Amino acid sequence: MFDLELPWWEFVVRACVVYACLLVLIRLSGKRTVGQFTPFDLVVVLLLSESVSNGLSGGDPSLAGGLISAATLIALNTSVGWLTSHNAALERVIQGREVVLGRNGKIYTEILKRELVSDADFQEALREHDCKLQDMRCAFLETDGTISVLKR
Repeated sequence: MFDLELPWWEFVVRACVVYACLLVLIRLSGKRTVGQFTPFDLVVVLLLSESVSNGLSGGDPSLAGGLISAATLIALNTSVGWLTSHNAALERVIQGREVVLGRNGKIYTEILKRELVSDADFQEALREHDCKLQDMRCAFLETDGTISVLKR
């Protein structure tokens, strides 16, 4: 149970590579993937975790190997959180920036399409903010995938 089939440092390297690759892939997939999960998004996240599990363990079934990988992933996540909170440029690269989806009652449909936001999602955000389209001053797709609306 505690005997490692691989050297301990290989688990650290594997976890770092998997973390970096998944971070890039999720970042490239857009803000909506991170924000509000649809059932399809949830399935993708579950399958992602399953698909990289062998890459993390290298086929090592030991408890120690799994714990080393888990600790490395948590350390990486904590480090990225600390670095992005102390470096604005890195934060923009990792988290992105908010995007204006509409202004002064006008919806920017091309931006909605580019950001993979459906009209139904946009209309839902207006309702959640109790804002009619003509009363909208600005609408933003936030870095976490949520839509915020400012009224006039």
